[in-house]
Amino acid sequence: MVNGTSAAAVCCSTLSLLLKEKIAFPGSQPYTDSLGSYFSLQEANVKPTCIASPQNIQDVSTIVHALTNPIAPCHFAIRSGGHSSFAGAANVQNGVTIDLKGLNSIEINPDGPLMSIGVGASWGSVYTQLDHYNLSVAGARAFSQENPDLLWALRGGTNNFGIVVRVDLQIFQQGDIWGGVVYHALSTASQQIEAIYEFNNDGTYDDYSSLVSSFAYSGAAETSFVINNMEYTKALANPPAFQNSSSIPFLQSTMRITNVTDLVTETETLQTERGDRQASATLTIQSTLEALNTIVKAWNTSVPLVQDIPGIIWGIAFESLPSAIYGRHAETNALGLTERNDTSLMIVLLSITWDEADDDDRIDKEAKQLIGTLEQELGSLGVLDPFVYLNYAASWQKPISSYGEANVKRLLGIQEEYDPHRVFTDYVSGGFKLGD
Repeated sequence: MVNGTSAAAVCCSTLSLLLKEKIAFPGSQPYTDSLGSYFSLQEANVKPTCIASPQNIQDVSTIVHALTNPIAPCHFAIRSGGHSSFAGAANVQNGVTIDLKGLNSIEINPDGPLMSIGVGASWGSVYTQLDHYNLSVAGARAFSQENPDLLWALRGGTNNFGIVVRVDLQIFQQGDIWGGVVYHALSTASQQIEAIYEFNNDGTYDDYSSLVSSFAYSGAAETSFVINNMEYTKALANPPAFQNSSSIPFLQSTMRITNVTDLVTETETLQTERGDRQASATLTIQSTLEALNTIVKAWNTSVPLVQDIPGIIWGIAFESLPSAIYGRHAETNALGLTERNDTSLMIVLLSITWDEADDDDRIDKEAKQLIGTLEQELGSLGVLDPFVYLNYAASWQKPISSYGEANVKRLLGIQEEYDPHRVFTDYVSGGFKLGD
């Protein structure tokens, strides 16, 4: 067995012989472009020995077989959008990173029940094509009859089972919708909390509505504010579902009736540019006024601890998760949200942006402190749910174990069936691993 650095060099040489220009090395433009497309600077600073860019399923198969050669196996990482923020989430130092952006096909049958999307496609590209037919997508299906256990595991089990190259999504008729972003002064916080709570009420929740409320401090603006991102999937302005939020005085609003593509473009422009330092952490709560007030108070108390950090954006966001959403087909995924007694939940996201690597440790410390404080206070109130949303989790959180002991046991059994040699556990870097 050769050491990791030598093994990666051997694997990259082999891949270069097999796939030629689809393998990029340091100093080349494709290598630089791939690293530059990561969401966070921490991920872009991880330097693989080479980057493999498959263009079809056969390429993916060739790459995986070469990397798992028993004589000189290599550590490798798998990325598509590259949106996870922590270093090594979907990249690997001294290994091979498989960049799936080339698998970006979009196939639509306007008369059929499904569309097919390559995992390298962006949502902006998908919605641009769907809007042309007044269609949209919801939910995923992939070999539900042939491999039901594997499909269940992939819905929450991340990169522990293999590489997904395509997803088939259900399509449905969708015209224009009402949506946009509304900015408020932080002085409206108490009204915002009441509106968030009422919106997420199981008894009155409207399936056509979506509300994400963010409380954020901006170092550039030297102030805190509230941002409400609202959508209603009918061409109806100011529907009753948003009457509480819409009645709050605002600073600026982009609310309008438009298509999905336009709203996706707006969301992308609001996000911090790729190349910034990024971090996130998360928890889940039962939706109560006391819980919401506790979180906003703790976040506001934490702002002075970070406000001097160059480029800081320190935000806490609330995403509604009523039982009407998480209870729908809950048995078809591994997330473990089946026994909540119809309790309205809420995903809480701590989202952070800053400029300098010198502040990484400080950011990590303050994020852990805030999440730890919230877990303690919310736990004492009996409103902390164990679920940890994997897409928002920090590297030091354990989302898979939050699915529950029975689901983790089932995931391990499925892993043993489909990856008995533990290739995607022992050789695939990044993500969250079973047993962690």
